[in-house]
Amino acid sequence: MNGLFDFFARLVRGVFRLVLGVAALVFVLSLLLASLVLVLGVSLWALITGRKPAPFVVFNRFRQTSQRYTQGVWPGRGPARSMGDVVDVQAHEVPDAPAPREAAPRSGGDPMARVIR
Repeated sequence: MNGLFDFFARLVRGVFRLVLGVAALVFVLSLLLASLVLVLGVSLWALITGRKPAPFVVFNRFRQTSQRYTQGVWPGRGPARSMGDVVDVQAHEVPDAPAPREAAPRSGGDPMARVIR
């Protein structure tokens, strides 16, 4: 009797695996079909309106920016300045406390008078 139960248990497990595999295949195919329909819809809309799709423009900007920085052209570092150059600047002292301002006359207790000036 135990062999019969083992046979049916293996049969049920096999059918269950088969059903789950088919369900996963249907899910993946439906996701692929939905993305294909979306791409076709966006492409048709781009053809009708005459503009490039927004994701294409964004990814194109990312690609151009990454190519610009991989060529070594970083902002603020031109061909005249190399990594070892030293730039001299005029030093000046920064005071610890700001200079005292002239005392402003109170205008009748208006709390916004100080903000408006």
